[in-house]
Amino acid sequence: MANLKELAKKGELLSGGHRACAGCTFPTIIRQALAATDTPVVVGAATGCMSVATTIFPFSAWRVPFIHSAFENVAATISGVEAAYRSLKKQGKLDKEIRFIAFGGDGGTYDIGLQSLSGAMERGHRMLYICYNNEAYMNTGIQRSSATPLGAETTTSPVGKASYGKKQRSKDLTAIMVAHNIPYCAQASPSHWNDFVTKVQKALNTDGPTFINVLSPCRLGWAFPPEKAIQIARDAVNSCYWPLYEVENGKYRLTYKPKEKLPITEFLKEQTKYRHLMKPENQWIIEEIQKEVDTQWERLLKMAESE
Repeated sequence: MANLKELAKKGELLSGGHRACAGCTFPTIIRQALAATDTPVVVGAATGCMSVATTIFPFSAWRVPFIHSAFENVAATISGVEAAYRSLKKQGKLDKEIRFIAFGGDGGTYDIGLQSLSGAMERGHRMLYICYNNEAYMNTGIQRSSATPLGAETTTSPVGKASYGKKQRSKDLTAIMVAHNIPYCAQASPSHWNDFVTKVQKALNTDGPTFINVLSPCRLGWAFPPEKAIQIARDAVNSCYWPLYEVENGKYRLTYKPKEKLPITEFLKEQTKYRHLMKPENQWIIEEIQKEVDTQWERLLKMAESE
C-alpha cells in the first residue's frame, strides 16, 4: 500500500512548466505513476496531448529517460528497448534494475496503436502500458475515438437536428487486454491516488507485460471548470461508470466499491459534451447509458465474487 509521506519525499519526476491545459488530469496521472517507481524507469509516449505538451522543443518536462514515438508504435518502441536491456544484462554489460513504461492516449491505444500494443503483450515483454483515456482525439480537434461513449458530442459526432452525438458504445479495451492473458491488468482513476499508485507498483513488480487503463477527464473536450477535474473523475468511479478493478493472473478483484452508487446523471451533468442529453427528448439516451453501466457493474461484481 502506498504511503503519501513516503511518496512526497521522492520528488517530482515530471517538472512544472509544461503546456498542459489548466485542469488537465494527465500530468497528475504521470506524477502518480512515476511516484510509484522504486527503480529507474525509461518512458515512451505515443503522439498525443501528453507528448506535445511536455516536450516542446527544445525543452522537456521529463526527469527520466523519455522516447517520443509516433501514434501507432509506442508499445513496439518500448518493447524494443526492453529487449535490448535484457540482451545487455545477459551479456553482463548491465546489472542495473530498470523498468519500462509506455504511455498512450485512447487514440494511440484503443485505435491507431492497438496492433502494436497487442503484439507487445503477446510477445511477453516486461513493460507497463498506461492508457490515459480522455475518450476522444483531444490533441487534434476533439474527434471521436472508439473510446468515446454513447451520446457524447465531438467534432466528428456533432449534435444537431439529425444527431444526438456518438451513436456507438465505447470499446471495452480493458476486457480486450484481459483476453491477452497477461499477468496483470487494471482500471484506475487519478481521483483514487492510492489505488492507482498501488496498481502501478504491482504492475512494475510483475515479471511480464502489464496494462492499466486510467480515466483522464479532459477540460477542453469534456468542457468543465478546471477545478472540477478530480471531482468528475471521482463521480465516474462512484457512479460505476468507471469501475476500479484489477485482473491478476486471470482473477478479478474490485479494488473499490462505492458506499452509495451515484446515478449516471451526476457524472454527466458537469460536462458540456453531454448537455444535450439533459433535454427531455434525449432522456432515453441517459436511460440507455445507465442500463449499460448497471449491467457492466453487475457483471464485474459476479466475476469478482466467483473468484
